[in-house]
Amino acid sequence: MKLKKVDILKALEKISAPGEGQNLVESGAVTNVQVFGDEVEVDVTIKNPSLQAKKKTEVEILKIIHSEVYEKAKIKVNLKVDAPAKPKVNQIKGNPIPGIQNIIAVASGKGGVGKSTITANLAVTLAKMGFKVGLLDTDIYGPSMPIMFDVANEKPLSINVNGKAKMKPIENYGVKLLSIGFFTQPNQAVIWRGPMAAKALNQMIFDAHWDELDFLLLDLPPGTGDIHLSIMQSLPVTGAVVVSTPQEIALADARKGVAMFQQEAINVPVLGIVENMAYFTPEELPDNKYYIFGQNGAKNLAEDLDVPFLGEMPLVQSIREAGDVGRPAALQTASPIEEAFEELTKNVVQELVRRNTDLPPTEAIKITTMAGCSAVKKK
Repeated sequence: MKLKKVDILKALEKISAPGEGQNLVESGAVTNVQVFGDEVEVDVTIKNPSLQAKKKTEVEILKIIHSEVYEKAKIKVNLKVDAPAKPKVNQIKGNPIPGIQNIIAVASGKGGVGKSTITANLAVTLAKMGFKVGLLDTDIYGPSMPIMFDVANEKPLSINVNGKAKMKPIENYGVKLLSIGFFTQPNQAVIWRGPMAAKALNQMIFDAHWDELDFLLLDLPPGTGDIHLSIMQSLPVTGAVVVSTPQEIALADARKGVAMFQQEAINVPVLGIVENMAYFTPEELPDNKYYIFGQNGAKNLAEDLDVPFLGEMPLVQSIREAGDVGRPAALQTASPIEEAFEELTKNVVQELVRRNTDLPPTEAIKITTMAGCSAVKKK
């Protein structure tokens, strides 16, 4: 039997395009029909990429031509999918923690660059500015925050919150703090595989009573490993700060740290890079700067990766001493160190506000108070 193209098109008008109100012909989904005697070849392009939609469309075309035109027709369906590309947006992942407005991960690709020191001083500076701040020490194998906040001998209490037992974070200098270091002995090594470490982290995150916080800072361990992935999967991280020294060997790892956050599967906005130990100024020669680890390395890396440069912190003996005695250096009133950390913190907040503005309104996390952040322009 010789088939007619017009009969084929008339039959296809009885099939709805998947996910659309029009039929296959009206919607333009049928791009071509060729008839050779009793053979029919139909080219169809649909917008629904699901396997179910593709299979359903193909079966319906076969059925309608067989029932409406010719039951013995030999039919070939060439099906294509033209799904609109999804716009790339910064995604909020994980389970939000009620009351916590912004979660900032502080990371470094390499150990020994002063990441924990930067995190501790960011936390106390934010607290001095009037924000409600929490700090989670996520370094299961080498926790340092209990020492830096002079609370190494403290133990979190269990409190009842809405009928559930919750950990109450230790608080000092206006910062709420949790660390695996509170639950181990000073000379005890934590020898856990990844799943065990991830479970401990989840307990400190979700079984803690953080209450209302403007910022929760996460002091991440060095590298780009299991703990980092567990954090990204568990929490809606607002943004990340990467710390590096100007030294080339540290910059190579910092580049990997930035790349980790920018991976499509993770996609956490990088707020910027901090250059720590940028230069050394002797106390007796305050006008001299010695670039022991190189000059402007992290600044150049930020420009190369097209991420903000948040500032540089000098190599100063008092910063190390302050961390060792448990009183972060940013608490040294009216000192150059306090001013440097205040400038760094304002830059972090400014980039955070900019990042929140760039997100869709339904996903953006807003800062509710800007006390002390005169450098931040509100719109």
